[in-house]
Amino acid sequence: MPNVLRKELGDFNSIACFKAAIVGMEEALGEKAAAIAMISAGRLRGKKLAEELGLIKTSLSLEDIAYKLGLALGKEGTRLCIIEKIVNEDSVIKVYTSETVCSADEPPDSTRKCTFTMGAIWGAIEQIFNKRMKGEHTESVLRGGTHDVFEFTVLE
Repeated sequence: MPNVLRKELGDFNSIACFKAAIVGMEEALGEKAAAIAMISAGRLRGKKLAEELGLIKTSLSLEDIAYKLGLALGKEGTRLCIIEKIVNEDSVIKVYTSETVCSADEPPDSTRKCTFTMGAIWGAIEQIFNKRMKGEHTESVLRGGTHDVFEFTVLE
């Protein structure tokens, strides 16, 4: 039997419960403060994940990084999201994701941003490249995009 955190229920909980926690934080703290907290929590998770996967300062290709992160965060892992691809366009790292936990069950044209999900990928990308970066959610499946796209640029 694999090492699980809970004997009967296993390691996972529902999207409904996770999103209820986010909405509750937004109501208690305000949308901006909750977003800052969720991004920060995600970044810590991502940094730890990159360490666990042995990806710190790796020389792997972006395709291989996408594969390893995708395994950890996708269907075979925590199911946070599917990482479709990671590309470098003009010194901007773009991560294309789908089925993000943050966009699940949101109505079309929702203004919801992927805070925790983006933060988790952001933290991992910073650890992998050993650089402090700025992250931005630039495309959303909720607003006509084919993916939720996160862009990361190095801070000078």
